[in-house]
Amino acid sequence: MNAVPGRLHVAAHSHHYWPDVTFDAQTAVWQDAALHADNKWGHIFDTIMPAVRQGLARALNLPDPNTLVFAQNTHEFVVRLLSCLPTNRLVRILTSDSEFHSFDRQIKRLEEENIVTVTRIATQPLDSFAARFTKAAGQDHDMVFVSHVFYNSGFMLDNIDNIIAGVKNDDTLIVIDGYHSFMAIPVDLSRIAHRAFYLGGGYKYAMSGEGACFMHCPPGYGARPRNTGWFAGFGALAAARSNNDAVPFGDDASRFAGATADISGLYRMRAVLEWLQNKNISPADIHTHVHTLQAQFVEGLQDHPLVKPQDLLVPVSDTRRGNFLTFKTPQAGDICVGMKAKNIIADYRGDALRFGFGLYHDLQDIETLTEVLHQHVR
Repeated sequence: MNAVPGRLHVAAHSHHYWPDVTFDAQTAVWQDAALHADNKWGHIFDTIMPAVRQGLARALNLPDPNTLVFAQNTHEFVVRLLSCLPTNRLVRILTSDSEFHSFDRQIKRLEEENIVTVTRIATQPLDSFAARFTKAAGQDHDMVFVSHVFYNSGFMLDNIDNIIAGVKNDDTLIVIDGYHSFMAIPVDLSRIAHRAFYLGGGYKYAMSGEGACFMHCPPGYGARPRNTGWFAGFGALAAARSNNDAVPFGDDASRFAGATADISGLYRMRAVLEWLQNKNISPADIHTHVHTLQAQFVEGLQDHPLVKPQDLLVPVSDTRRGNFLTFKTPQAGDICVGMKAKNIIADYRGDALRFGFGLYHDLQDIETLTEVLHQHVR
């Protein structure tokens, strides 16, 4: 935060500031490369990755850290998951109309080629979305893909277990996009770990930057992705070749691994997860802190002519929200420009104006934000 004194960053749902511990982590990447040279991969696979898996499993209440695999971005995982689906017929996908671009753009492109048929359930009205989506999940689909917290509203699904239970076909791949829930809200995957994939990453609430994405992989689902990198063979090195020398895969999450990548993000993620553990700060603590700030912010917006509490997509009286607030206003772009002129960074998508708070914000930041809005953005 001291890199640019006076700047107030309230787009924490988009980019989180990195804690100081990540500087030492970044240095360790260089030092390990110098120390180990070609042998650094043994250190990464035997020391760095297991430490990150342990931290992630602790944060997500996963029973087995070995169900986690890493990639540079969640799009890699999306493509590998899609590559597990049938090729001899039209693939059936159920999703919402509010999924992030890493998934939405890809399936739209496949729709153009008549490779998939997609059923999209409208998230609005939000109050009935879960019931409508659960009902649709009872139909026959090859993949069910839905966000835990929607990127364009902040609305949180508080009954994922019910949605998963509503999927009748045992072969359906169920995928939860958790990028806006991981380290933002308390997440307990213990009850669904056997059935659903869960995607997340470090760029947002995990404060770890780019290149540190992960996927929890339920055992028995997606055994042989067609999109596969050479890292995916590590889990099967000891297995005997069979089936006419078919490409071997491990039984663990390594079956969804990719190939050579910049690994520095995992060093940063390890440092952040260990730092939070040492400080005894949990996702629940972060979520409570942010919701306190959100309530203070909305209280300070009374009588503002442009940023109005009644325009919130998810009001602060509704606990089904993540760590950012979204206001529906046609002036969203102009408001962001006005705040930027005063060194305040927020963001918008169309007519959705978003304010995200994080661990590094306090009540003084909220007072500064509301003061600028009242004095300069009208």
